[in-house]
Amino acid sequence: MSEGFRSTRLTDVTARFVDHAWAFPRAHEAAIAAYWQARIARSPGLFDGTVLLCCAHAIVDGVAQLDLFATRYSIFTYYRHVRHADPQVRNAFAAIVPWTADGAVLLGAMGAHTANAGQLYFPCGTPDPDDVRGTAVDLAGSAARELAEETGLELPEAAETAWILLEGEDQLAFLRPVRFPEPAAVIAARIADHLRSEAEPELAGIAVMRSAAEIDPARMPGFVRAYLAQALPKRA
Repeated sequence: MSEGFRSTRLTDVTARFVDHAWAFPRAHEAAIAAYWQARIARSPGLFDGTVLLCCAHAIVDGVAQLDLFATRYSIFTYYRHVRHADPQVRNAFAAIVPWTADGAVLLGAMGAHTANAGQLYFPCGTPDPDDVRGTAVDLAGSAARELAEETGLELPEAAETAWILLEGEDQLAFLRPVRFPEPAAVIAARIADHLRSEAEPELAGIAVMRSAAEIDPARMPGFVRAYLAQALPKRA
């Protein structure tokens, strides 16, 4: 798999919410605090809320099974900064990959006030307590929620349910490709209307991708580049 990511096709993704005695925050308390202060100095709008990270995962008969635990976003940002600090803990998240009727993939351009300003992503986010349902974590719901919040799009009634796991860079990216019934121009215009209706939209705009030749290493994280390299034609 390109970009150093391993690709696995899945029929489903399940997750449970667990307690996990993570030593990392205690061992790096001062460094975490200093790094967070530097981050919010650059991006004052960042919020130190609760996020869920993965402490165990397995694939059984095509179904991914994850254990997720709660930590603070400030801890997560520092942990991501010092990559490979704990091989047991991964950043696991789910995302809808919006495909259009005319064969394009849509990416969101992150707004200037966000933690990843200017980056091009599939609409996604780290799971949080809103995704917990009793002892389970609803990653499919998390992906649909992020799509709706960022773009205003709702999933088609007959949306595909298969997943692709891209594993690399301490990440478990669970991608659910979904084809929408309209062409890219119609969907992009609908998203633009949604963004104009928000006081502070998370996205600055939408990028329409039609070929792997359009991949931008400077603006796209590794899992996005890896997916587009294998999913899009080499040339438009």
